[in-house]
Amino acid sequence: MKPLCGAALLLLLVLCAAATAQNPCVCEKNKRVTNCREDNGRCRCDAIGSGVSVDCTTLTSKCLLMKAEVTGSKSGRREKPKDAFEDTDGLYDPECENSGAFKAKQCNGTTCWCVNTAGVRRTDKHDADLKCNQLVRTMWIIIEMKHAERSAPLNAESLKKFFTDTITSRYQLNSRYITSVLYENPYITIDLKQNSSDKSVGDVDIADVAYYFEKDVKGQSIFHNNAGINISIDNEPVKLEKTVVYYVDEIAPEFSMKSLTPGLIAVIVVVVIAIVAAIVVLVLTRRRKGKYEKAEMKEMNEMHRGLNA
Repeated sequence: MKPLCGAALLLLLVLCAAATAQNPCVCEKNKRVTNCREDNGRCRCDAIGSGVSVDCTTLTSKCLLMKAEVTGSKSGRREKPKDAFEDTDGLYDPECENSGAFKAKQCNGTTCWCVNTAGVRRTDKHDADLKCNQLVRTMWIIIEMKHAERSAPLNAESLKKFFTDTITSRYQLNSRYITSVLYENPYITIDLKQNSSDKSVGDVDIADVAYYFEKDVKGQSIFHNNAGINISIDNEPVKLEKTVVYYVDEIAPEFSMKSLTPGLIAVIVVVVIAIVAAIVVLVLTRRRKGKYEKAEMKEMNEMHRGLNA
């Protein structure tokens, strides 16, 4: 009987192993993964493009997500802070630390630049000799959305509750990092703030939250089920026309005039020319006035001498 029991036990183990291989765990929070497996009750998978093992119970870092995306696709509103800047470079193939964080220096061939913790360029582009001494933290992210034209404005309190609940539940961000949800028809602005000293161990990063959120509202969800956000305020669907993300770092960015857009440079040039022209006109006017006053004084003196004679 013992050999028979042993054979049955071996067969059972083989069947269990086969069932596990056929039904690997699913990474609900990241579809850009492979080689998923159960590890101490948690689903872990390898991020595409980097091979870094990620925990599927929480958000994957933005750096690993960008790398996976590149690998798979190689084919009237509130005034912004003066140091806030957009990501004008878009998608690139980033260099990531084993932890998933961006390396401070990123390069594309012989062209290099420094990035913040959100992976957004914060310096001009230079050659490979560029030094990026530290990875500067993005402490404030501003997500600005514009909804389509409506017959009536949205309810500000209902809107605030919807986005606060969505961000805390869907992206697991502690509500204390959501400092403001502002509605200025037709603009919706969400402020996420998280200083280095504020972020606790285990807290998701606001840069990762903003990346997931932006992909969701643009219909490019990273979640396994591909379902983005259905924005509905007071049971009424809301259509977004535009979404822009701004970044504010703990240290101001280091952009020079070279990084300004041609349009902005043209405006600056026109303003400078106008100022110079105004100065020239003022100087010439004063000179003419001075000459006139001198000539007038000379004539008066001559007349005075004639009368005395």
